[in-house]
Amino acid sequence: MNAAIAKAAALIEAHRYIQRFRDKIVVVKVGGSIQEDDERMRALLTDVAFMSGVGIRPVIVHGGGKSITRAMDAAGLRARFIQGRRYTDRATLEIAEHVLVNDCNKFLVDNLNASGSRAIGLHSLGSCVLLADRLTVADPKTGEAIDLGYVGTVSEVNTILLGALCEDGFIPVIAPVAMARPQNGAGPARVGDPDAIGKYNVNADTAAGHVAAALKAEKLVVLSDTHGIRVEPDRPDSYASALTRAQIDGLARSGVIGEGMLPKVEACLIALNAGVPKAHIIDGRIPHSLLLEIYTDEGIGTQITLR
Repeated sequence: MNAAIAKAAALIEAHRYIQRFRDKIVVVKVGGSIQEDDERMRALLTDVAFMSGVGIRPVIVHGGGKSITRAMDAAGLRARFIQGRRYTDRATLEIAEHVLVNDCNKFLVDNLNASGSRAIGLHSLGSCVLLADRLTVADPKTGEAIDLGYVGTVSEVNTILLGALCEDGFIPVIAPVAMARPQNGAGPARVGDPDAIGKYNVNADTAAGHVAAALKAEKLVVLSDTHGIRVEPDRPDSYASALTRAQIDGLARSGVIGEGMLPKVEACLIALNAGVPKAHIIDGRIPHSLLLEIYTDEGIGTQITLR
């Protein structure tokens, strides 16, 4: 009897949030070790299907870095990273695109559809909703631009297509390979120019931030391999339940927020600066963490707001 009462209380608590978020877009970024565990991934997708079933309009952006590295190893290619970003030559891009589209994206779409949802894959081998410009990073010593190969930064998001799909009850599932944005007045591509291939590998975290920003989503939820953001590196339990932009900036300057967390924080700030009310970094390994964040008073992980 007590268990039944507790379930009823949970439903009452969730009901307020179901009403609040009905017809609102929530962008969910999945990646990390959770994508390596099919059972956990299916459980997460069941939660996404539940969200869709009660009226939320989820949009998924996924990564696949570990799977790409394994495929590169099998092909005899060595992964190379520059300032935390994968250097992407033509062979690497072809492997990344194959893994992201034919393995990762297909798995997510197939499992969502098997659960009774209507999911659709959006990627560079079909309907692509991401346009990107070539990305370079500055050498910290000389300030000169460092070439990253076929790596891009999202410049445009096809919100018309995404909005129409969400309105019709579909769950868009976006792979982070973007088409190169046409440059006005650009001449013919030079041999070896990354623009010649017409596609770019983009960071999945920042892609999710741009998608949330473009859609004016109600929330961005970044699923990670950590309970959130720690504010004291020497204390494993010092996870913050809520942080502001100013606090995030302070933690980044002091080095508390390291390289692994920086792209996730950047994604949250991209979304917040565009008007998304809240962003969250939560542990995707915890059962039902996505639902706990959205449908309960206490939430889970770290919530980030501008102020």
